Amino acid sequence: MENENSESRNTARLAILELANMISVPMSLNAVVRLNVADAIWQGGANAPLSASEILSRILPSGGDAENLQRILRMLTSYGVFSEHIDGDGSLRKYSLTEIGKTLVTDADGLSYASYVLQHHQDALMRAWPLVHEAVLDPTTEPFVKANGEAAYDYYGKKPEMNGLMLKAMSGVSVPFMKAVLSSYDGFGGVEKLVDVGGSGGDCLKMILNNYPNIRQAINFDLPEVVAKAPTITGVTHVGGDMFKSIPSADAIFMKWVLTTWTDEECKKIMENCYKAVPVGGKMIACEPVLPKDSDESHRTRALLEGDIFVMTIYRAKGKHRTEAEFKKLGELVGFSSFRAYYIDHFYTVLEFLK
Repeated sequence: MENENSESRNTARLAILELANMISVPMSLNAVVRLNVADAIWQGGANAPLSASEILSRILPSGGDAENLQRILRMLTSYGVFSEHIDGDGSLRKYSLTEIGKTLVTDADGLSYASYVLQHHQDALMRAWPLVHEAVLDPTTEPFVKANGEAAYDYYGKKPEMNGLMLKAMSGVSVPFMKAVLSSYDGFGGVEKLVDVGGSGGDCLKMILNNYPNIRQAINFDLPEVVAKAPTITGVTHVGGDMFKSIPSADAIFMKWVLTTWTDEECKKIMENCYKAVPVGGKMIACEPVLPKDSDESHRTRALLEGDIFVMTIYRAKGKHRTEAEFKKLGELVGFSSFRAYYIDHFYTVLEFLK
């Protein structure tokens, strides 16, 4: 074996220690979200560097442990969430938000990526993570089910707080993504009737309609119990149903983060129903995470591959993120004549299937 004192061996040992202790990162991120640190620093855009004590005075007037908060802030600084400002003699550290940290700031609509962080770290989900290896031993049941006794969506449905947090998390992620889509993708032009499959409360449809007045009829299609709680939106009709049975007819079918939580056979069934629902020349527009062909150490690749393991662990052991080639093949199998991928966002990709 290589000399244990060599630089490469020392680097390898450091790397495995970092990986073994990696849980400190998401749990510390969870902590600063729960403590509302980002909003405390941001203060309407000031983003002035603050010490841990100054941050605490804004979020916990009754007091708290500034030293422990500083330890969390310093660690997250090493992952680019905060910028650290040290005075001349090194006795005082202050922190401001980086571009990453700003994603946790609550916007005018009450949204941010903070809910997404909290959604991932709820007790029921955390119970599933020690069982990831079970997805290898038995892929018929995802680790979440083995940890909690039932599928994630069924579990959420019985827990209003969890379900509400999930919806808020999805809104926090969806809104900036849809803004990027609407500024860069023109595939809704010429569409008069649009169906959003799995549209939840109809937020995405509302944004699309505001940008495309040519759409005269919009249907938010989701499970009956979901659309029953959907708010009234001008121009949108809420329709309950089951996408595995049929989908309302339209010029175009839109869906976001739907296919990734289902197996290949289930995706084929959903896409077959989409194919039946559109006329010749119609289209299916799917916004999904798309894996790169090659694995590398970029933030994008890591986020996508980590998301893939999240799906495998929480939602479906054989549900998965797919490559562009895999999506194209699924489209061909159900009859779509052409396929194109639009890489608009670093995580989601717009996939267009034409009939």
